[in-house]
Amino acid sequence: MKKIALFVATVVLFTGCSVLNSDPETEFTKSNYFTSESNVEVYANAFYNAFTGYGSGSGDYYFNFLNDDQVERGLTPWTYINPSATSSLWNNSYTEIRRANTLIEAIPGIESMNEASKNNWLGVARLYRAWQHYKVVRAFGDCYYIDTELNTGSEVLKAARQDRDEVMDKVLEDLNFAVENITYNSDSRVAFNKYVANAIKAEICLYEGTFCKYRSAADGQKAADVERANKYLQEVVKASEVIIKSEKFALNGTDVEGYHANFNSLDLAGNNEMILYKHYVLGVLAHGTIDYTCGSTPVVGMTKDAFDSYLFRDGKTAAETTLDKNDKGVELELLAADGHVDTDHKVINIAAVLKNRDPRLSVQVDTIVHFVDHGWKRFGGAESTTTTGYGVRVFDTDKIDDTNRQSTSGNWTDAPIFWYGKLLLDYAEACAELGETTKATDAIDQLRTRAGMPGVSATGGDLLENVRRERRCELMYCMNDRYWSLIRWHQLDRLDTDANPNIAKGAWVGSLAGTSVETDAEGYIVTLNGNKRSFDKKYYLYPIPTNEIALNPQIGQNPGW
Repeated sequence: MKKIALFVATVVLFTGCSVLNSDPETEFTKSNYFTSESNVEVYANAFYNAFTGYGSGSGDYYFNFLNDDQVERGLTPWTYINPSATSSLWNNSYTEIRRANTLIEAIPGIESMNEASKNNWLGVARLYRAWQHYKVVRAFGDCYYIDTELNTGSEVLKAARQDRDEVMDKVLEDLNFAVENITYNSDSRVAFNKYVANAIKAEICLYEGTFCKYRSAADGQKAADVERANKYLQEVVKASEVIIKSEKFALNGTDVEGYHANFNSLDLAGNNEMILYKHYVLGVLAHGTIDYTCGSTPVVGMTKDAFDSYLFRDGKTAAETTLDKNDKGVELELLAADGHVDTDHKVINIAAVLKNRDPRLSVQVDTIVHFVDHGWKRFGGAESTTTTGYGVRVFDTDKIDDTNRQSTSGNWTDAPIFWYGKLLLDYAEACAELGETTKATDAIDQLRTRAGMPGVSATGGDLLENVRRERRCELMYCMNDRYWSLIRWHQLDRLDTDANPNIAKGAWVGSLAGTSVETDAEGYIVTLNGNKRSFDKKYYLYPIPTNEIALNPQIGQNPGW
């Protein structure tokens, strides 16, 4: 509790003041606070909060709807249609970069710390600084790499933005320092350590490597740079193999229930797949992700495009399989409360459909299609409906009572942040891009074996295509990974509803749709509600906030905005 109180005080101090002019004896300042390693540790605890995990109304899981995996009724528009005055992502990231730089500048002067401990915490701070710069570059492109505590007279505040490649090279320097110098907490799954640092490095370098390989000058970006791409992809392999060869981590379980347990467990402490996770405790820190995915207000469901991306049990696509390709399900009459058949309340049962598909699809969606006027109870709470008919069941667990399952602050399942399965996906993709076929295939086959699916060789087709499909299926609803993957693969045009109508469609409901749900000619739910989403190449980058341009005209605006 003392650490919590001290942490709150330091957060207020070091984020609320831009320049400290005096050192009051009764208040924390940089000079009187950074005097011991324990205070450094407390201050660094704030970095853990950058990873939201589960949430209520927002968070790293489920709540990001601008992709081709989920669809709201009426569609989620582009993040920005016109430049906005401010951006929380821009402001918050630079606030956190300042937080990291405060610690980096303070550590060398703490006489009570030896060099190893100083380097450990410098590594943690530089890892965090790298993560925040990466988020800015990913969204805005050219930006500023800041490695000092700025004040109102700093020259960078009047300068033009730096080239995004130069910024990312500085990010790589920070990452390399972190993986080489963080030595504490090597057995922890809830603290920064060298394995977390390598997992973060793998993710960031995969983004940079693939983005640079597929970007296009025609879209207002720099031209593709294969040499640069390969440099970063090799860094992915290097970072991943530190984790793989440590043998400290393994996929959870030997079947699809082990996969499911990564997302709906009350405690991930004994799960060896976790590299870093966020722990929740009812009454202390809880969330509402389960509640938001099983409510009477239509839950944002899986698209038909995402549903169709899951292979059949024989490892084949719909075009190649000899299994039953039907995805329409059958009508089912539910029982009323008094036990009689309620002929006025029917739903669609897709249990037989799911038996022919990748078992991970059964983890993601319910066997009952439920939608407006045809709700369904997964448990004893209120009836649930979804925008597409496909229920979101992956986060739910019957180990939490019905009341708390439907509470925005009563869910205490732990959230994975970095885990071995995700690391294998990063590794497989980098290896596939570099032509290291055996390594890529072995990594993907581990995931497929756990899921109960045939290996990559049984699927056929292009290896990279298989790796990307595997990523989509494993990381459904996770970390908005699908959106950022489409950015780095230069495939954001997949979010255009005219070009890809299945991203705005859901399950087949036939004649049950009535007048409450729009369907196409074949009876599949359509969620457009009179809208559409059109692609423009400018959407590869967010616009620079106009308030920032007003403060510094040299900052400029991104192409197309």
